[in-house]
Amino acid sequence: MLYYPRTRLATALAEALQGKAAFGDAPNGLFLAAPRRTGKSTFLQSDLMPELARRQVVVVYVDLWADQKRDPGSLIAEAVGRALLKQLGVVAKTARSAGLESISVGGIKIDTSKIGRTDGSTLADALRALVEAAKNPVALIIDEAQHALTSEAGETAMAALKSARDQLNRPGNTQLMLVMSGSDRDKLLRLVNTNAAPFYGSQIQRMPELGPDFVAHIAHLITVQRPDLGEINQATLAEAFALFGQRPQFFMEALGQVLSPLATHTGRFEDTMLTKAAEQQRSDEAQMESDYTALRPLEQAVLWRMLEQGTRFRPYDADALQFYNDKTGDKVTVAKAQKALEGLRAHQPSLVWKSARSEYAVEDAAMLRWYAQRMQAGTWPPTGPQLDWLDE
Repeated sequence: MLYYPRTRLATALAEALQGKAAFGDAPNGLFLAAPRRTGKSTFLQSDLMPELARRQVVVVYVDLWADQKRDPGSLIAEAVGRALLKQLGVVAKTARSAGLESISVGGIKIDTSKIGRTDGSTLADALRALVEAAKNPVALIIDEAQHALTSEAGETAMAALKSARDQLNRPGNTQLMLVMSGSDRDKLLRLVNTNAAPFYGSQIQRMPELGPDFVAHIAHLITVQRPDLGEINQATLAEAFALFGQRPQFFMEALGQVLSPLATHTGRFEDTMLTKAAEQQRSDEAQMESDYTALRPLEQAVLWRMLEQGTRFRPYDADALQFYNDKTGDKVTVAKAQKALEGLRAHQPSLVWKSARSEYAVEDAAMLRWYAQRMQAGTWPPTGPQLDWLDE
């Protein structure tokens, strides 16, 4: 997979996290939203982390999407524990070989195997110990941070991170940098948008997507490898990239097919890329339409309501129940609506996300964009083959 460095963006964000930007609230937490497969994780791991490390910042990275069967709170605690062990090095190994259960760091006793547990050190204490052991600031990068809200332990971990930030940071002296990324802005908003949210008052920022500079970089590589193609039409390539949803993986896969010696297309490859992009878009939309029309009528109504309401969605209030009644022609009770929601969550892949506070949202933000486009075009709701669902 091609790696396209985004050095300038990494430098700017690192400056902001260290409090060196004239304006901004990044030292209190940087919250970045970007659609899936647009290069967010690659940027965090390959650009931002090395830039922070270059500035003598100890970086801890955890991806809550990597193992969805594990509790997100445990994943965060274990990542901090591993970083602390690495910093302590010989001291930690000696203590463990001597049978000691905990290590004292700056007056804080830490058992790295029990961080965040009721019988162990708090996450805030562990982070304070990590800063103390490293003698340098610490940056904790949590990818797909909205997943933390799906468990009580994850919510507790978020509250602990806020507490640690408040304890460690002072104006002009940022010791703990927090970076939270997410592929769904609406879900990430739940970390900041209410009085009960752990980072209430912080702002969600859209991470800049790859654009003209990326396309120009690709065009240059093509020119070097395939001089026989002559001048590259970057405008057409950029249009194709946009149709691919600015997702480099899909774009590069199609480019590999189009430029393959085995390719059978005629004419300019840029036009073929445009055709492939349109095909990919139609395929994505067809899959969402197929998923929607295959649902039971009440499941369709519940998902429709969720798409329409967004963060205002309340599954069981009077207006929602009336909406379900109108769309299905049936008397819908809270119990029936609850069963439909569970059916949407059990769908493979899951269509609905649920937080530990029983907040619901559409799992894939791409479906929200699909819904908005169809509403604008006047083609909602999609109509597929009528399936005769039997009441269970």
